[in-house]
Amino acid sequence: MKGVRLVGLLLFLALLCGCSTHVKAPVGERGIRSETNPGFHRVRQGESLYSVAWKYGLDYPDLATWNNIRAPYTIYVGQTLRTRPAATGSAAAPASRTRALRLPAKPVKRSPVQASGLPQAPATVSGVRPQQEDTRLHWRWPAEGRLVRRFELDGSGKKGIAIAGRQDSPVVAAAGGRVVYRGSGLVGYGRLIIVKHNNNYLSAYGHNRELLVNEGDQVRAGQVIARMGSSGTKQVMLHFEIRRNGKPVDPLQLLPRHP
Repeated sequence: MKGVRLVGLLLFLALLCGCSTHVKAPVGERGIRSETNPGFHRVRQGESLYSVAWKYGLDYPDLATWNNIRAPYTIYVGQTLRTRPAATGSAAAPASRTRALRLPAKPVKRSPVQASGLPQAPATVSGVRPQQEDTRLHWRWPAEGRLVRRFELDGSGKKGIAIAGRQDSPVVAAAGGRVVYRGSGLVGYGRLIIVKHNNNYLSAYGHNRELLVNEGDQVRAGQVIARMGSSGTKQVMLHFEIRRNGKPVDPLQLLPRHP
């Protein structure tokens, strides 16, 4: 009888210790798992070729090539895009164009001029783009504040850094370029801006309260493009990403030392 009581007491103490242990919730952003690539994507209102490529972790020239889309990469609501290369002999993705998707407010030239004044080289037919020297971009921090999340390539969810700040603090372009997406259609990013800097690099700025630039706008490094907020997150913060040829890279490897 005493042995049974002793076993029961030990079990009770084990359960009590287990209940007292807890895991701290991550600071800042809600966990967002990467989107699974289904092979095809039906275009919705507010999307652009760049945002669709970003959603599935693709390089935008590849997405354009697989769907026979040329610059300035106009897509249409209801259009079906292939999000993987077609097998040899396969038919192209059906292109049901019901109505035009957000035509740009200003005509977009086929060879836009970068902040450096040099024309951008267009994607080749194969989707392989001429490589540009990384040194042409002089990165700067997109916002002032405390770094609350570092880059984790192997972690689930978005691949970038998080900077905590004050409501309505300025968010600036980390380098010169052209705005290729503005909206809130990507789950987990809140109000988002994506900037194309050259043929290789894109950057993204998420969770803003207010967006101050439009698609097609040319922006210079340090220009205010948004106001910090908490759209799609638990606290006021900026989610910042850099992608090279469609792949996430650690912004801390490109940005100057954190002030």
